Amino acid sequence: MKLKKPFFIFGQFFLLTVAVAQTVEVAGLQPYQRPAGAPVIERFDQSDAWKAQALKGLGEPHTGVEFLKDQGAWYTPFNRPNLPGRYDIRRMHDNNKQKD
Repeated sequence: MKLKKPFFIFGQFFLLTVAVAQTVEVAGLQPYQRPAGAPVIERFDQSDAWKAQALKGLGEPHTGVEFLKDQGAWYTPFNRPNLPGRYDIRRMHDNNKQKD
Protein backbone atom coordinates (compact mmCIF):
# COMPACT_ATOMS: atom_id res chain seq x y z
CA MET A 1 0.00 0.00 0.00
CA LYS A 2 2.91 2.38 0.71
CA LEU A 3 4.17 2.06 -2.85
CA LYS A 4 0.81 2.91 -4.42
CA LYS A 5 0.40 6.23 -2.59
CA PRO A 6 3.33 8.07 -4.30
CA PHE A 7 2.14 6.87 -7.71
CA PHE A 8 -1.39 8.01 -6.92
CA ILE A 9 -0.17 11.45 -5.85
CA PHE A 10 2.03 11.73 -8.94
CA GLY A 11 -0.88 10.72 -11.16
CA GLN A 12 -3.15 13.34 -9.63
CA PHE A 13 -0.48 16.01 -10.02
CA PHE A 14 0.07 15.01 -13.66
CA LEU A 15 -3.65 15.17 -14.47
CA LEU A 16 -3.98 18.56 -12.81
CA THR A 17 -0.95 19.88 -14.70
CA VAL A 18 -2.34 18.70 -18.02
CA ALA A 19 -5.74 20.23 -17.26
CA VAL A 20 -4.18 23.61 -16.39
CA ALA A 21 -1.84 23.54 -19.41
CA GLN A 22 -4.78 23.07 -21.76
CA THR A 23 -6.44 26.28 -20.57
CA VAL A 24 -3.40 28.55 -21.13
CA GLU A 25 -3.09 30.27 -24.50
CA VAL A 26 0.42 30.46 -25.86
CA ALA A 27 1.35 32.55 -28.89
CA GLY A 28 2.67 30.25 -31.56
CA LEU A 29 0.44 27.17 -31.25
CA GLN A 30 -1.24 28.25 -34.46
CA PRO A 31 1.59 29.79 -36.50
CA TYR A 32 -0.71 30.75 -39.34
CA GLN A 33 -2.75 33.02 -37.04
CA ARG A 34 -1.53 35.72 -34.66
CA PRO A 35 -3.36 35.41 -31.33
CA ALA A 36 -5.54 38.32 -30.29
CA GLY A 37 -3.78 40.48 -27.74
CA ALA A 38 -0.28 39.21 -28.58
CA PRO A 39 2.35 41.94 -28.21
CA VAL A 40 3.37 43.76 -31.38
CA ILE A 41 6.60 45.68 -31.87
CA GLU A 42 5.65 48.78 -33.79
CA ARG A 43 9.02 50.51 -33.87
CA PHE A 44 12.59 49.56 -33.00
CA ASP A 45 15.34 52.13 -32.75
CA GLN A 46 18.91 50.91 -32.68
CA SER A 47 20.20 53.07 -29.86
CA ASP A 48 23.87 53.74 -29.25
CA ALA A 49 23.73 51.43 -26.21
CA TRP A 50 22.26 48.61 -28.33
CA LYS A 51 24.96 49.07 -30.98
CA ALA A 52 27.69 49.13 -28.32
CA GLN A 53 26.37 45.87 -26.79
CA ALA A 54 26.13 44.21 -30.21
CA LEU A 55 29.70 45.20 -31.14
CA LYS A 56 31.21 44.54 -27.69
CA GLY A 57 34.38 42.51 -27.88
CA LEU A 58 34.82 42.92 -31.64
CA GLY A 59 37.92 44.69 -32.82
CA GLU A 60 38.17 47.16 -35.67
CA PRO A 61 37.36 46.93 -38.50
CA HIS A 62 33.85 45.62 -37.92
CA THR A 63 33.69 43.41 -41.00
CA GLY A 64 31.16 40.61 -41.29
CA VAL A 65 28.57 42.25 -39.04
CA GLU A 66 26.77 44.30 -41.65
CA PHE A 67 23.63 42.30 -40.82
CA LEU A 68 23.25 44.34 -37.61
CA LYS A 69 21.95 47.37 -39.50
CA ASP A 70 18.94 45.26 -40.59
CA GLN A 71 18.65 43.28 -37.35
CA GLY A 72 15.46 44.78 -36.01
CA ALA A 73 13.91 43.75 -32.69
CA TRP A 74 13.76 40.01 -33.17
CA TYR A 75 15.88 37.68 -31.05
CA THR A 76 19.50 37.13 -31.95
CA PRO A 77 22.10 35.35 -29.82
CA PHE A 78 24.78 37.59 -31.34
CA ASN A 79 24.28 40.43 -28.86
CA ARG A 80 23.89 38.27 -25.75
CA PRO A 81 26.62 36.70 -23.61
CA ASN A 82 27.70 33.18 -24.44
CA LEU A 83 29.16 30.70 -21.97
CA PRO A 84 31.27 32.18 -19.17
CA GLY A 85 34.92 31.55 -18.43
CA ARG A 86 37.33 30.61 -21.19
CA TYR A 87 34.47 30.47 -23.71
CA ASP A 88 33.68 34.16 -23.25
CA ILE A 89 35.96 35.36 -26.05
CA ARG A 90 34.06 38.64 -26.50
CA ARG A 91 34.19 39.45 -22.74
CA MET A 92 30.44 39.96 -22.51
CA HIS A 93 30.14 38.55 -18.98
CA ASP A 94 30.84 40.76 -16.01
CA ASN A 95 34.25 39.47 -14.96
CA ASN A 96 34.34 41.81 -11.94
CA LYS A 97 31.80 39.70 -10.03
CA GLN A 98 33.09 37.67 -7.14
CA LYS A 99 33.38 33.97 -7.88
CA ASP A 100 31.58 31.51 -5.62
